Amino acid sequence: MNQQGISHRRRSLMLGAAAAGAAALTHPLSVLAQAADEVVIGGSIPMTGVFAFAGVGINAGIEDYVKIVNGAGGIAGRKVRYVPEDTGYKVDVSVAAFKKITSQNKVNLYYGDSTGFSKTINPELERNGNILMAGASFASELNDPQKYPNQFLVGPDYTEMFGILLKHIAKEKPGAKVAFVYSDSEFGRDPIEKSEAAAKALGLSVPIKIMTPAGSVDVSTEVIKLRRARPDYTIFHGYILAPIPEFITQGKQQGMTSQWMGTFWTMDNSTVMKMGPDGDGFMGVMPFRYYYDTEPAPMLEKIRAMRPEYQSVPYMQGFVAAMLFLESAKRCLEAKKPLTGANMKAALNSLKDFDTGGVIGVPITITGNSIPVGRVYKADMKAQKMLPASDWIRL
Repeated sequence: MNQQGISHRRRSLMLGAAAAGAAALTHPLSVLAQAADEVVIGGSIPMTGVFAFAGVGINAGIEDYVKIVNGAGGIAGRKVRYVPEDTGYKVDVSVAAFKKITSQNKVNLYYGDSTGFSKTINPELERNGNILMAGASFASELNDPQKYPNQFLVGPDYTEMFGILLKHIAKEKPGAKVAFVYSDSEFGRDPIEKSEAAAKALGLSVPIKIMTPAGSVDVSTEVIKLRRARPDYTIFHGYILAPIPEFITQGKQQGMTSQWMGTFWTMDNSTVMKMGPDGDGFMGVMPFRYYYDTEPAPMLEKIRAMRPEYQSVPYMQGFVAAMLFLESAKRCLEAKKPLTGANMKAALNSLKDFDTGGVIGVPITITGNSIPVGRVYKADMKAQKMLPASDWIRL
């Protein structure tokens, strides 16, 4: 009888241990071990694939800002931990990375790699309720606090980028003719319709709009059409590099005197310099200062001390994303509010004249989902640098 009692108790203990083990398996160790007093940034980062040049920079920018913050004691006494996964710039891989990272960590903030991912994951963000997200996308569609309440853009949206360029054009040459050349992609088409209306409101005309395949090489027919329209300015959008150099070289050969311009993803210094001598004078919009800018900027000095070699504009975007993430979390914690998506977004929207340490050249105020601020820079091929061609422009 006694032996039966002992074996029954032993069996119960063994079953209890097995149940505990099973429970532990459903909650990965990293969750169980995670300190209650830390802030976690997750990231779907394209470290390989077609967008790797951006992903590598973004990843380094987030890492460096986290190092700076942790070196100064963390956020409201909490250490920050950054958990990235490579996505190869594929939406399905990015979604899988999000699920993996959020199942293994209590994630507060998340960096997404694309417009497709940001749109796909939005219902999950709303269900979760505890994550504030930003990312590589500047899609105008995401600049809607009603549809995307827990997301924001680290800079102006694509329509606002056009708005900054058009504002500069209207000041430099009132009544100018502006051509739009864009890729046949969601990215390319994004700002075109609204920007045509914005141009007209500024007294500018849009005599021609040309759409090409995203990676097109033969643009001779399109260049002839463009030359006939005789634009004073030509804005390219929806490309990284090709076919922009082909347009510029052939346009110049045919006697075009247009001022050529681009938007963020074309504007890294290394990208523009690949245009060669014909790219001299190429202009575009940039929400951040370049690594080598000489105007006073204490945060740029910190970056240059950490990384003595040139850092790309995607690096600056990742760096500013981490800064805004952690400022939002800090404001919540200091106000004794839980780190929910809604609370952190409200904290982000409380930023008025916020100083990024000079990475963005003017103090910023974030009222919606974007930062509608930028500056026009111009390529100097002799100096091999993009140099300021305007003051900072706010919309």
